Amino acid sequence: MPTALLVSGSGHWADPWHPFPATSARLRELLTEHGLEVDLREDVEDALVGMGHVDLLVLNIGNNDGPSPDLPAAELGDPPTLPVLEAVAAAVQDHLHRGGALLAVHSSCTPLGAVPGWSRLLGGRWIRGRTMHPPLDACTVQVVTQDHPVTAGLEDFAVTDERYSWLHTEDDITVLAQQRHAGEQHPVVWARHDGGKVLFDALGHDERSYDSPGHRRLLHQGLDWLLT
Repeated sequence: MPTALLVSGSGHWADPWHPFPATSARLRELLTEHGLEVDLREDVEDALVGMGHVDLLVLNIGNNDGPSPDLPAAELGDPPTLPVLEAVAAAVQDHLHRGGALLAVHSSCTPLGAVPGWSRLLGGRWIRGRTMHPPLDACTVQVVTQDHPVTAGLEDFAVTDERYSWLHTEDDITVLAQQRHAGEQHPVVWARHDGGKVLFDALGHDERSYDSPGHRRLLHQGLDWLLT
């Protein structure tokens, strides 16, 4: 049975805006449905720095700094120092170099942006003061290509979610899905390789996102791709 380490945001790796316990429970359900043995951890730094061999690492974490400069950090404890952030990022990199796979969802693009090389590893990141999202709403996610295993046969789908816009993205990603905001198309799902396979899914603000049949199908097909 393939194994998954699901790391769920808590403390400074969480924020007041995202229900990490609820979304991690939905992710765990989906992973279990897919036949994985799941270890769910909330001690983010210890779980990652001490990570042994797993087939799949799933990140559902956040950043207590606030998504924009005019929104102050919540009082959730002292932020991790740069050496701690670097150690966490290095552990993820080592996992990929051992041939492991990575699925990172939603606000997981925020907490490690200060680490050199993290954006390249993930394929992009949130830039505080530039990246944003309109208010959570029902929207359509547009499938960019069906010529990839993650989106093969998948049509555009409806979801209730935050629509991340103006994320920084790297040049070597394969954009799989996007959403339209303010007259522009914004990537929300992409894939890349960094030793192991990487899939980033900017959807997943709360449980409603995982109620979308199209989103669930994308994730199941994403797991097939990540684990083969």
